[in-house]
Amino acid sequence: MILVKKSKEKILITGHALYADYDKDIVCSAVSSIVITSLNAIIDFNAKAISYEVKSGNIKITIQSFDKITLTLINNMLDLLEKLSTKYPKNIQVKEGV
Repeated sequence: MILVKKSKEKILITGHALYADYDKDIVCSAVSSIVITSLNAIIDFNAKAISYEVKSGNIKITIQSFDKITLTLINNMLDLLEKLSTKYPKNIQVKEGV
């Protein structure tokens, strides 16, 4: 299961959806697409707005700027992940607290 833990300043995404085999998992693909697209958009607007670390397939995002564009894109990313979790509750959960 993918676990998304969120707080005001940090987001931690860990695990694997286990919906299908690694190269065929639509839930993992959706999470990756949502997160990578969101991070790239934030960095395009302000390269210093976030920092992130990818380690062993997990990603830790630290929000460093709370401007309107950054927060809108972060909130959109989390909203999309939460909507995905309602369709695939056995494969992804979004929770408060990092």
